[in-house]
Amino acid sequence: MKKHFLFLLLFAFIQVFPAFSQEAKYIFYLIGDGMGLNQVNLTEIHRAEIQQKNSPAALVFTQFPHVGFASTHSQSNGVTDSGAGGTALAVGKKTKNGVIGMDSTGTVPYKSIAYAAKEKGKKVGIITSVSIDHATPASFYAHQPDRDMYYEIGKEIISSNFDFFGGSNFLKPETSFDKKTVPSLFPLLEKAGYQVLKGKDAYAQYPRKSDKIILMNTEGTATDALKYAIDQKPADLKLADITAAAIQSLELNNKNGFFLMVEGGKIDWACHANDAATTVREVLDFNSAAELVFEFYKQHPNETLIVVTADHETGGLGIGNGSSTLKTNLLANQKLSHAELSKEIGNLRKSKANASWDDLKNLLSAQTGLYNQVKVNTDDDKMLKEAFQRSFVDHQHETAKSLYASDDKIAALSIAILNRMSSIAWASNNHSAAYAPVYAIGVGAELFNQKMDNTDIPKKIAIAAKLSLD
Repeated sequence: MKKHFLFLLLFAFIQVFPAFSQEAKYIFYLIGDGMGLNQVNLTEIHRAEIQQKNSPAALVFTQFPHVGFASTHSQSNGVTDSGAGGTALAVGKKTKNGVIGMDSTGTVPYKSIAYAAKEKGKKVGIITSVSIDHATPASFYAHQPDRDMYYEIGKEIISSNFDFFGGSNFLKPETSFDKKTVPSLFPLLEKAGYQVLKGKDAYAQYPRKSDKIILMNTEGTATDALKYAIDQKPADLKLADITAAAIQSLELNNKNGFFLMVEGGKIDWACHANDAATTVREVLDFNSAAELVFEFYKQHPNETLIVVTADHETGGLGIGNGSSTLKTNLLANQKLSHAELSKEIGNLRKSKANASWDDLKNLLSAQTGLYNQVKVNTDDDKMLKEAFQRSFVDHQHETAKSLYASDDKIAALSIAILNRMSSIAWASNNHSAAYAPVYAIGVGAELFNQKMDNTDIPKKIAIAAKLSLD
């Protein structure tokens, strides 16, 4: 009996030991901001319906062998914001909403998993599809009591000494939190040894790609975010472009491995606007970055860990709003985002003084499929005509506001109708307390095969990579 017990103990040790004897040399931490399980599920269902299949068409990360889910509440609220949510994912501790990388009093800084990786000699990259000083990326390198301290957050890049940053730009590179004009961040960053490159062509032409680099969008583009994927043209900078550049730079002249955080930041923005078609395209855009990461993993399967998760869910997205037949394929009729549709409606109003209902109807048909591809019922038709009367005839410009947008009312109504006809429902324009999905593959991935709290995720990464968060 004793020999049998010892044999079982030895067998268990042999089974478990490899997971802890290996060490993740390359760590990829992918965060879909606002990407709850239903955002992922909708994207897979929509892809399948476009292909006329009745089973989801899998994204690359949903095929990872280890899957879990995480609670996301903050220290102060049942529903987190991106400051507290990002901090939990970065440092493994709770804080109150609005705080970046610090305790709830905003006085005690916490060490992030990115700093832990840097301490071990790894190169570190922080990239996003929104501004580099936004809440989620900031949580990995900054320590500020308020997420709106954009200048102060951006300045912490210098003390971080991280190796690669990427995103649209900085929100307030010359204005402090107390609204004073201060020295521009860019000369300070360059003095600290960072090469600021604007656009993918600038990166392609830069010869010393292992230098410390900040890759941003081209001059004259929006500073707050890259374009929505649904609105992008081939020449536009994409999250996948930044991801490819980051991997290339971090891998060069590097024997110690690297840590790379990749945020799909505009999934959240699309969900705040309750724009399902744009949400799907943002998840697919995030998946494109994940595909590049997975290709790297296939070259280094015994040294790489990939973890994909979200800081929270946004919008309370529901798939199925009555009928058992889903019609998410109708979302394919939408050709541009809520923001661009608002611009198109505004342009029609400005360019044609006596624009008719038929003019607006034709625009909506071309850009959303309403009326020509998607049947509009009597009540919805009446609602749109009344909005047209107020806006185009009575010149009462109405807007529908969400966290990151102030859209034309007609655009918001049109997208809401298309959503409903596509079997989509939304609970709100804000974050929810829904669980965040967790997907993992590679060294230590078995640690993520369970229900956890969001603060557990960086702790598990630290175990897999033998890093210290203390």
